[in-house]
Amino acid sequence: MPKRERLIKQAIKGDQHALQLLLKDEKDKLYKMAFIYMKNEHDALEVFQQTVLEIIESIHQLRNPSYFSTWATRICINVALKEIRKNKKIVTMESYSIPDVIEIGSSLEEKLDLTNVLYELDEKYKSVLVLRFYYDYTVSQIADILECPEGTVKTNLHRGLALLKTKMKGVYTDERRNESY
Repeated sequence: MPKRERLIKQAIKGDQHALQLLLKDEKDKLYKMAFIYMKNEHDALEVFQQTVLEIIESIHQLRNPSYFSTWATRICINVALKEIRKNKKIVTMESYSIPDVIEIGSSLEEKLDLTNVLYELDEKYKSVLVLRFYYDYTVSQIADILECPEGTVKTNLHRGLALLKTKMKGVYTDERRNESY
């Protein structure tokens, strides 16, 4: 039995040290996910802390140890969405102090443009795009995390990519027009 699976089984049985080690492995991924939704460090940290608390309180409910990471990510997304709904926040990106969530693009400028456009998308598109392309989850894993059918995930991926492409094309087309004057 692999070490990670053994740790997960121990954590499910109540071993706090095993759970601590698992959370240490997941912390960067969970924080980045929280930051993508909350768009600022303070709120992302609150979501991250609430996520950890919910994981600690409900680890005994995890049925399949191989889904620990997926399960933890789902909790993080749900906490973030709950927090957004609770506060009815419309969050704008005021700061460019983004953690290394965005790794696409060859320059910082392209990364920031992509991040801005990604933030403008509806949550359903943003969620599937982030899970698919930043965390490399499969369509079936994303369906499990978001608790929706695989067909919905595929549709949201297709539509999200089309929106992203259209919006990014507009950013670079506008810039080229401005440079020619």
